[in-house]
Amino acid sequence: MASAGAVTRGAMSARHGLIAGGVALAAVLALLAMGRPPICTCGTIELWHGALDAGNSQHIADWYTPSHIIHGFLFYALGWALLRARPVGERLILAVVIESAWELLENTPLIIDRYREATIALGYSGDSVLNSAADIGWMTLGFLLAARLPVAATIALAVGFELLTLAVIRDNLTLNIVMLLWPIDAVRAWQGGM
Repeated sequence: MASAGAVTRGAMSARHGLIAGGVALAAVLALLAMGRPPICTCGTIELWHGALDAGNSQHIADWYTPSHIIHGFLFYALGWALLRARPVGERLILAVVIESAWELLENTPLIIDRYREATIALGYSGDSVLNSAADIGWMTLGFLLAARLPVAATIALAVGFELLTLAVIRDNLTLNIVMLLWPIDAVRAWQGGM
């Protein structure tokens, strides 16, 4: 990863931003075509939804927002490691493609059912389109932060986010991945407060 001085002027153009925005818009349209609710079915739009209830993954930000910011950190690191000769704007487009693809996959019965069976998200029914669009935006913020911040600061933020969400909701990006791929009964019981 690079510090602000290593990000060259012109490495990200308005064209890159427009393409990334177009990819995100295509994901939003695809989610609508999949029948995902545009906003929370409760009829409200909240900037922050801190409760772990049916409103989770329905609003602009919630306790899983830090995971999406970390996605941006990770996608920046991956792009830096594999595509560092390419402009950062092109790497951002690729990151938005990956995050958009995840948002589409995450809202299919395959992943919704997997969350229900393997994690503590028993009542999870997928994201609202607003939440998915916001998640793509949060990932983009994480990517742009990683492009500007020193590596140590980016790592410290990621660890801080993981520890914060672990302490508050007993879940984070690391546990989410583990529980989706290799569910552990003891972890599920701990997450459920048992």
